[in-house]
Amino acid sequence: MDRGVSILEATIAPAADGWRLDRALADAVPTLSRERLKVLIASGAVSRDGVLARDPAKRASSGDLFHVTIPNPTLPHNEAQNIPLVVAYEDEHLIVIDKPAGLVVHPAAGNLDGTLVNALLHHCGGSLSGIGGVARPGIVHRIDKDTSGLMVAAKTDRAHEGLAKQFAAHSIDRRYRAITGGVPRPAEGSVDAPLARSPQNRKKMAIVPGGKRAVTHYRMMERLRDAALVECRLETGRTHQVRVHMASIGHALLGDPVYGRTKGTQKGLLETLGLRRQALHAAHLGFIHPVKSVALAFESPMPADMQELFSQLHV
Repeated sequence: MDRGVSILEATIAPAADGWRLDRALADAVPTLSRERLKVLIASGAVSRDGVLARDPAKRASSGDLFHVTIPNPTLPHNEAQNIPLVVAYEDEHLIVIDKPAGLVVHPAAGNLDGTLVNALLHHCGGSLSGIGGVARPGIVHRIDKDTSGLMVAAKTDRAHEGLAKQFAAHSIDRRYRAITGGVPRPAEGSVDAPLARSPQNRKKMAIVPGGKRAVTHYRMMERLRDAALVECRLETGRTHQVRVHMASIGHALLGDPVYGRTKGTQKGLLETLGLRRQALHAAHLGFIHPVKSVALAFESPMPADMQELFSQLHV
């Protein structure tokens, strides 16, 4: 047997006859959550009589014997690495990290190590939720590589499942600080515009009819010199949501290399300061603890590079 995996046998109980496969297996193997089993089924890790079961919605039959292959959450390129972390909160169920700009959240092409996942595997001793699969253990949500600030990771499947439900219900309180080009008028409002991959450039997100609904509520916190400090509260959490939405109303984030067009004196200022990222920071994160059922809320001050930009633009 591959030492990197363990194989469990699961027999469908009579009471689970006719249930969805993921639900029936969760009943048969209570140590695995239904969400994790969905991932395992889709990845080809569940079989019956040597035949892979890839549809979590397929109906199960009483007495069926399934084999569930559970991979070790650490791949050769997904090793634990001693990368310093700023921890805002931690218990046996979850961890809240204040991520610096420049740190990729999980391994992917071009970033096979040196990521937040590698750091978490070292810090948590491998004790991370497996719902995200071997590539993304513990990861419930993401923030862009060059966006700084707060994010939560799950140590257990129970915590992961509970947090995922809150994200799906849009009940997580996420507020970003952004420095925009120009002064928004009106000073506060909402952008409700669907997002999807840009048909012209698959590396970019864009407002696309029929895309996933995305809602950003913004308010100007302070007027700056031809710029503004803006708070953006996310109702949804789509990829590049704040960056695309603010650009769509004519106020792209300063320093944004993808959606911004910084010119003139502001471009010179960014070059002088060496700010080569979007001026965006996940400053507030609030949620209900998925196991302890208590309200938690965390604040993170603007990092030094954004604070310096703010100071230079202050009227």
